[in-house]
Amino acid sequence: MVDEQTGAPDGTAVRTALWRAMHVQVDPPPHVFEDEIGLRLAAPDADWRRRPDMDPDATRGFRAAMVARARFIEDLIAERADHGVTQYVILGAGLDTFAQRRPQTASRLRVFEVDQPGPQAWKRHRLDELGYGVPDWLRLVPVDFEASEDWLKRLAAAGFEVDRPAVIVSTGVTMYLTEEATAATLRQIAGLAPGSTLAMTFLLPAELLDAADRPGFRASKEGAQAAGTPFISFYTPPEMLELARGAGFKDVRHVPGASLAERYFADRTDGLRPSSGEDLLLATT
Repeated sequence: MVDEQTGAPDGTAVRTALWRAMHVQVDPPPHVFEDEIGLRLAAPDADWRRRPDMDPDATRGFRAAMVARARFIEDLIAERADHGVTQYVILGAGLDTFAQRRPQTASRLRVFEVDQPGPQAWKRHRLDELGYGVPDWLRLVPVDFEASEDWLKRLAAAGFEVDRPAVIVSTGVTMYLTEEATAATLRQIAGLAPGSTLAMTFLLPAELLDAADRPGFRASKEGAQAAGTPFISFYTPPEMLELARGAGFKDVRHVPGASLAERYFADRTDGLRPSSGEDLLLATT
């Protein structure tokens, strides 16, 4: 998603970056995930922490969910890199900062950030302004999804080797796409080299959420609708697994959001836990 007037990332991408920074600034240690570089990229107004969507108490579950999924993804990347995978593709990269925060791991890979041309140009400019630049192992790949541009062709043109395994990640995207569009993406990824891994988030239908999380989910859904980026697709875990199997994946696994809560938040004494509503598909070719 993109702000059509400025080319900057839309509110969803910025909000995710700010929540990640809020986790460091507001929640007590140990921090599940540390990222204030996204905040520096976004460069919001000085009073950003007083925004309604940054309320420390009202949004703590969403904030925890964002850092939980980010930690899971980066643990996965590190594990796959240790097993020899050398390519990492981030679909809808937004304000992802893996390359800037973890250069020792990232530089062992070729990292491809795929996003709309406007936000991509904006991000490249901000990386230069902040002194990070774009090293050779980081490839920013502009793809006009709205014009149905073939992202895989653009990826190959940027140096992606289709005959070598990769990790492909898509977080916070499927809710904005039709089931047909998601199935088409799954088929493309399932056709990549054996040993490739996909991690993709998806939203659950409201009836599968914990009762305490449903009001916040409704507010988020209404906010997305008002912003012109409505949530249009929700999946039960069996539906998502079947979609991935139908696309041709050899091995598919459902990773419940609750399992991330147990993995990363079990020993906390402050009650911080991810809200329910978003789970992950983990699929291997």
